[in-house]
Amino acid sequence: MGTGKTTIATAVAHRLKMRYISTDDLIEKKEKRTINEIFSKSGEDYFRDAESAVIKEALGLEGMVIDAGGGAVMREENIADFKSNGIVICLTAEPNVIMERTKKYKHRPLLNVEDPKRKIRELLAKRAPFYAKADHCIDTGKLTVRQVVEKIIEILNEKKEPAEK
Repeated sequence: MGTGKTTIATAVAHRLKMRYISTDDLIEKKEKRTINEIFSKSGEDYFRDAESAVIKEALGLEGMVIDAGGGAVMREENIADFKSNGIVICLTAEPNVIMERTKKYKHRPLLNVEDPKRKIRELLAKRAPFYAKADHCIDTGKLTVRQVVEKIIEILNEKKEPAEK
């Protein structure tokens, strides 16, 4: 969270003339309630089950740029599904950058705690081994949206080139 996933994924989809899809939006639509409500009333495990189900659904669609929540990779099955269906790009940022980008939003259930900066550091440390499994990582902290999009386009073009030879 706070790394620019939604902004970047939307921009990449637009640039590539593809459709954008957010797994969080799909979950909210299916559940008919917000992520915050799901977390508070049903718990994180329930949310992660719903997330895994919509990931499978989203991966069944053609020509999509998928914006998955930051915790989606905490399940090995999700990583395997993503990798077998496309390129996994992890957007990262330093805790200070994430804190600055997320401080005004109250819809982030994992940061609705007394010390959100400490929680960000804990989440990053816990998720680091999973994020390391991405095909590519891009630190968005000092880059513009355009620069990140360009990096992603380069990655996608490099991936295409060997298949075309």
